[in-house]
Amino acid sequence: MSTAGGTKAIVAALLANAGIAVTKFIAYLLTSSSSMLAESVHSLADSGNQVLLLVGGKRARKEATPEHPFGYGRARYVYAFLVSIILFSLGGLFALYEAWHKFQDPHPITSWHWVPVVVLVVAIAMESFSFRTAVVESNHVRGRLSWREFVQHAKSPELPVILLEDLGALVGLVLALVGVSMTLVTGNGLWDAAGTASIGVLLILIAIILGIEVKSLLIGEAATPENVAAVRAALEGTDGVESVIHLRTMHLGPEEILVAAKIEVTAAESAADVAAEIDAAEAAVRAAVPDLRSVIYLEPDLRRAGTTSPAS
Repeated sequence: MSTAGGTKAIVAALLANAGIAVTKFIAYLLTSSSSMLAESVHSLADSGNQVLLLVGGKRARKEATPEHPFGYGRARYVYAFLVSIILFSLGGLFALYEAWHKFQDPHPITSWHWVPVVVLVVAIAMESFSFRTAVVESNHVRGRLSWREFVQHAKSPELPVILLEDLGALVGLVLALVGVSMTLVTGNGLWDAAGTASIGVLLILIAIILGIEVKSLLIGEAATPENVAAVRAALEGTDGVESVIHLRTMHLGPEEILVAAKIEVTAAESAADVAAEIDAAEAAVRAAVPDLRSVIYLEPDLRRAGTTSPAS
């Protein structure tokens, strides 16, 4: 996935959410609407999340060290996981707390009636721009995957995170608009409380989805089936390599994979011939997956009777 595309979507979301958070909080101070307070905290949490994603991207570019010989590429996964935790706690749980408080005292909006509606409509327009940017940047790398498959299988966490955040923000804004509008129409503050509770539930669901997907990346995912097939084909197409006995891949970061394979060579070859074949095989693998940096370890071996090649 394009790092530049992810950064562009993050910056667009950060600018939109920072501006939205300020306007929502001003609207809350004027109207005491719990939906506006929940939405202002939601936007504040989203802004912090985007900062975390930018920090994670910067830390992931650090050079490898003896203590971290494979580099810091997984820092992007760590920070994306922190995003899900913050969205769950600061966004979702706070909204549910505020909803509970409003249910205890369901006062209506008694002044500045037009302010929350105007703010929410403007926020929907700004959030739509951010969401559109994330969609456009995702389409550059999504290929033929459905949106669900893209979120589930993307190796770079930034665009899926921004997509879900922006989608959640848009739905949350609509829920807040419904709650505020119904409170203004009926004079019953319970509508405002219900809108706030709906926002909290929505944010917690999104945070759980993000946490599950990023946790899988943190544990260590294999390369995509297409890239695994390309690596296998490159190894098997190298002169002197009879077959691939074992093959394992794992993402060290969004744009870097570890390739470990046991390859079959013939018994009659000299050590120099085998070394040359390994060098050729490594070059073939890098050419087969040019969009990924590859750390490659190849072990030459002789295939023995009954040896099978397990799933990669």
